[in-house]
Amino acid sequence: MFTGIIAEQGRVLSVERDGAVSATVRLHAPTSTEGLALGGSVAVNGVCLTATDIDGKDFSVDVMGETLVRSTIGELKAGDTVNLERCVPAGGRLDGHVVQGHVDGVGELLEREALGNWDRLRFGVPVRLARYIAEKGSIAVDGVSLTVTAVSDASEPAPWFEVGLIPTTLADTGLGAKKSGSKVNLEVDVLAKYTERLLAFAGGAATGADAAAAAAGAGESK
Repeated sequence: MFTGIIAEQGRVLSVERDGAVSATVRLHAPTSTEGLALGGSVAVNGVCLTATDIDGKDFSVDVMGETLVRSTIGELKAGDTVNLERCVPAGGRLDGHVVQGHVDGVGELLEREALGNWDRLRFGVPVRLARYIAEKGSIAVDGVSLTVTAVSDASEPAPWFEVGLIPTTLADTGLGAKKSGSKVNLEVDVLAKYTERLLAFAGGAATGADAAAAAAGAGESK
């Protein structure tokens, strides 16, 4: 499990691809390699991957075809920077929100606007994910835990959501350098997904409103 609090921006050293079947990505990451053991989990731009080789301040991860297709990891090349986070230890502080490192889809940066000491970013989102994204809810964008500040109306054919980035986030994550048209990995709040699934088995397909109501009720004292 991760929290969406980025530890450092690593640098891609090399990408060795076997077509669309798999790839091995090697990264330079002085902070993330401290105490990292073989088999340890690292979120790379929000994707949970396993360290398969470690050499000083560098480590490698193997990426299967499914991940290459369903995330932006397949677009990485030498010289790129990536957001890195080690898995949270048991009893560790949850400063962001629960992030699994299981990317739900790829979004696109539609707009960005500098507003004094913060930036507003609007992302396009796949239609199938829009119902899981709620204003003031949590979302992970390239592994960064963020609060949703605005969402499109449910009737809009091209859904979007907005987030606000403070100077620290702009400086310490790759989101500060994203330009319009850039692709990002999205992971919606896992609570919404499981709530919808449970409601579907309870009788009938759950709607976004059903999921939101169930999620709210889950936090009430009994």
